[in-house]
Amino acid sequence: MTQNGIKNPNASLEDLGIKNATVNWNISPADLAKKSIELNMATENSTGAINVRTGKFTGRSPKDRFIVKDSITEDAIWWGDINIPFSSEAFDKLYNDVVEYLSGKEVWTRDAYACADPKFRMNLRVTTEYPWLNMFAYNMFLRPTEQEIETFDPEWNVIDAPGFLADPEVHGTRQENFAILNFTRKIAIVGGTGYTGEIKKGIFSALNFILPHQKDTLSMHCSANVGEDGDTAIFFGLSGTGKTTLSADPKRKLIGDDEHGWSADNTVFNFEGGCYAKCIDLSAEKEPDIFAAVKPGALLENVTYKEGTNEVDYEDGSITENTRVSYPIHHIDNIQPGSIGHNPKNIFFLTADAFGVLPPLSKLTPGQAAFQFISGYTAKVAGTEAGVTEPQTAFSACYGAPFMPLHPTKYAEMLSTKMQDAGVNVWLVNTGWTGGPYGVGERMKLKYTRAMITAVLDGELDNVTFETDPVFQLSMPTTCPNVPDEVLNPRNTWEDKDAYDQKANLLAKKFNENFEQFADNASQEILDGAPKGFAKI
Repeated sequence: MTQNGIKNPNASLEDLGIKNATVNWNISPADLAKKSIELNMATENSTGAINVRTGKFTGRSPKDRFIVKDSITEDAIWWGDINIPFSSEAFDKLYNDVVEYLSGKEVWTRDAYACADPKFRMNLRVTTEYPWLNMFAYNMFLRPTEQEIETFDPEWNVIDAPGFLADPEVHGTRQENFAILNFTRKIAIVGGTGYTGEIKKGIFSALNFILPHQKDTLSMHCSANVGEDGDTAIFFGLSGTGKTTLSADPKRKLIGDDEHGWSADNTVFNFEGGCYAKCIDLSAEKEPDIFAAVKPGALLENVTYKEGTNEVDYEDGSITENTRVSYPIHHIDNIQPGSIGHNPKNIFFLTADAFGVLPPLSKLTPGQAAFQFISGYTAKVAGTEAGVTEPQTAFSACYGAPFMPLHPTKYAEMLSTKMQDAGVNVWLVNTGWTGGPYGVGERMKLKYTRAMITAVLDGELDNVTFETDPVFQLSMPTTCPNVPDEVLNPRNTWEDKDAYDQKANLLAKKFNENFEQFADNASQEILDGAPKGFAKI
């Protein structure tokens, strides 16, 4: 076995079953980028960042994500369509075939860790078939020092082999691609897909089990930042709702943009060491911090170039609308040292409501907050097929169901307790449509959303008048600095008020239908937080 780079002298991939490989240990991102270009796996764009194509898969494949059902997980995991069981025997067979596939090849191994709070640090070793996948691991996980690497011992291993295709009849998978967690062996394996997000989401799914179940710490699919006075703000939201965009605030220090823990000591800490931002329609005007972060060391996925140049065309979604960029968090100028915050004061639930009926900003009661958190609502715009014009509701429990192994009420109960103990204000923010549904209304202006969040954080809504929305029972401010008053009540923005009433009731009905699956485990306070709708319709 040939070894290159810096490592613990005792470390060996043979312990994992990977034999006779050329192993590149902890190679610098610049050298990984260079190697990716040499292998014709990447191109360099005008910013100095590299661009890769992830192949057939340009996003996660939730139906191909499995958890090994064993003595640790059997009675704890919320099994179902999200957390799909996999047998230990099938895992062992698949694992052995993956490491045999990687044996004799050139591979790339990275020592890293998750969880910025030292109390919860989890050491990781990530071994990948391609150099750019290892660059992603460098960007997204926390980075040990060279001195730490010399004695580094991993708690978990991640093995990623996009070129290995599973045989469903032999391996028990659904199709050729897979992402599987094994809590007993503390191994995550990914195969058949080049989508980088599977690497980080595997580990974060593991932490979303370990922290609340074993360490009394709430895990959250959220972004977070800190103000000048040390107040922490937390932003929950599904993909496309503005979680990364809105937390990158030049006036506040960024803790992280995707996954955090909230400890019993009231620390809010980043799981990761980088950002993984959607970059469709990225511009310096709309998202200056993210735009500036695309520079040497950043890894772009599935973007295209403007014709005849190596300048990225961020408006082009021809490969996928889910174009992405990963970069280490220090590419953002204004970051929180140590990636840990204290004193959480405000929580924002972000939703992109394509029905255009939710208020752009509303303050939630504890019961409403728990209801909205368990619901995890956003909306998807229907596809481009002829005649399909209606938006589709999308509910993802805890704003991150694909990554939450426990029952949603477990996370909701922990959040509710922490909210009330810490005296946190919770707000629902609609970053979606106003003045009508998708196709009729328009997307809420980013400058208005930023202004509303700034007003909350600066305490400028502490003494304003609120009115109650009759359908969802939400408290809406009647005025907000730098936002036109008429925008604040969504019904006022619709020309056809009856159409608004009908659409609002339709969405309220969908909320309540979705919540039926959780009702038996929900308290009366949470049930009282549900939309009521108009009796007349």
